[in-house]
Amino acid sequence: MTLQAAGIIAEYNPFHHGHADQLRRVRETTGADVLVVALSGNWVQRGEPALLDKWQRAQLALAGGADLVVELPTASALQPAHLFAAGGVELLSALGCRWLAFGTEHPDLDYDRLMAHLPTNPATFKRFDQTYATLFQGYLRDHTGITLSAANDILGFFYALANRRQGDPLTLLPLSRRGSQHNDATIKAGTAFASATAIRTAALAGDWATVAPVVPPTTLTALQTAQLTSWDDFWPLLRYQLVSSDVADLGQLYQLTEGVEYRLKKAALTATSFAAFMHAVKTKRYTYTRLQRQAASVLLQTKPTEMLTGPQYLRVLGYRPAGQNYLHQIKKHVTLPLVSRADRDWQRGVGALDTRAGALRTLITGIGQDDGRIPVKFPLSK
Repeated sequence: MTLQAAGIIAEYNPFHHGHADQLRRVRETTGADVLVVALSGNWVQRGEPALLDKWQRAQLALAGGADLVVELPTASALQPAHLFAAGGVELLSALGCRWLAFGTEHPDLDYDRLMAHLPTNPATFKRFDQTYATLFQGYLRDHTGITLSAANDILGFFYALANRRQGDPLTLLPLSRRGSQHNDATIKAGTAFASATAIRTAALAGDWATVAPVVPPTTLTALQTAQLTSWDDFWPLLRYQLVSSDVADLGQLYQLTEGVEYRLKKAALTATSFAAFMHAVKTKRYTYTRLQRQAASVLLQTKPTEMLTGPQYLRVLGYRPAGQNYLHQIKKHVTLPLVSRADRDWQRGVGALDTRAGALRTLITGIGQDDGRIPVKFPLSK
C-alpha cells in the first residue's frame, strides 16, 4: 500500500493541546496515513532560542501524534515569514507530502485574490515611519479589501504564495485556530488552550499550576525537568560579539542593513539585559521580531550566502513506526539527501549553520545537539 502523507510546518515552542488537536484534525480531515512535521531547530522564526531543544520538541511531537519529524534548517527557520514559508513548503514537497495543513484565524481567505494583487514595486515599502509588515498589509487591504493582520493569516498567505511559486506541489488545508490567539500573553483560567507565547512566559516563571491545564503531561514533565533557554541566557554572548566585532564586519552579516549595525553596537555598550538592549534599539521601522532575528544573526555569525540557500537536506529528528515505513517508501525517490546521523562531512558542509546553532545551545545547557545524535524512535525503548 502506498502511504499518503500530510505535512505541517511547526515550531512547537512548546507543544501544547492546540497542537495535538490540530494533528488529530489533520488526520481526520485528510485520512492521511502519515503526519509529517517540518520542525524549526534550536532557533525559531521570531529570532528566539527555542525553549526546549529540537530533540526534546521532536519527542513531544511524536508523543502528541506526529509520525515523522524532520528539521527545518536554521537557514529557513530563522527568516521573515515569506522565506520561512518557502523553506517549509520546499521541505514538505521534497518529502512527498500530499497536503500542507496549517492553523489560521480565517481559513476561508481568498488566497488567489491576494496573490493576484501582489505589489511589483519594491519602493512601495521604503518608508521609514512604519514597519514593512504594516506597509505590506496596508497595500493588500487597499487593493483587495482583505485585511491580513492576524499572525497566522499572514503566514497562511505566505504558505499559499510559496506553494504557488513552487508549482502547487501541495494541497492546502487551512484549519481554524481554536482557543487563544497566537500572541495572547496570558493563560485564561478554565481553558484547555493557550498560546505558546503565554505558555513560555509561565514556564520561564515556573508557574506550573497555570501551565499544567494547557499542555499534555509529557510536555509538562519536559518543561519541569529540562533546562529551558531564552535570550537572557545568550545575552552575554551576544553582547560580547557586538562589542568585540568591527562594525564593518557586522555590516556583512545577514539582514544587518540600513546601518542598523551601528545602533546595535552602541546599545550593547550600555544595556545590562537583553530586554534593555531591545528597548534601546527599537524604532518605528523595525519590529521586535526583526531586531531579534538580527541579534540572532550576530550571535550565529550568519552570512547571506548561507541564509539564502533554501533546504539542502532532510534531517530526520524522529519517527514512529508509520513514519519509519514512510521513509522506506520515499528514500529512493527524494530529491534531497536524507540525513539520520550528522557525520563530520555534513557538519562541516551543508550542515555547518545548524551545527553552529546547536553548539551555541550546548554552551548553555551542556547537551550535545548534533555530533553522534540519531533520530528519536517512538515509543521510546526502555
